[in-house]
Amino acid sequence: QVQLVESGGGLVQAGGSLRLSCAASGRTLQMPVMGWFRQVPGKEREFVAAIMWSASSTYYADSVKGRFAISRDNAKNTVYLQMNSLKPDDTAVYYCAGTTGIPRMWMGDDYDYWGQGTQVTVST
Repeated sequence: QVQLVESGGGLVQAGGSLRLSCAASGRTLQMPVMGWFRQVPGKEREFVAAIMWSASSTYYADSVKGRFAISRDNAKNTVYLQMNSLKPDDTAVYYCAGTTGIPRMWMGDDYDYWGQGTQVTVST
């Protein structure tokens, strides 16, 4: 089994930055891909970014490209999401996810493990 624990959310003013962390424990070697998704109440879950553990290839939603950066520290089994130039539209609960296969990166249904989520609120 795999456990994912997010941290780093909070309240920030528009234009500010936050860094989210996702600590993975358990059978992490079975997860070649890690991703970040976000969800606003009443809306569908949205893909944000993904990274492959081995090759460091990264993928981003158009809405965050150039502002967010996903990275990982294999030694710490941790994935990060650096969020810069935050906008009020980035307000959401952010979830870390992992998959045992090679998913369609943007499809949350292709991921097997999920964290509990961390709230990010961007004020005007």
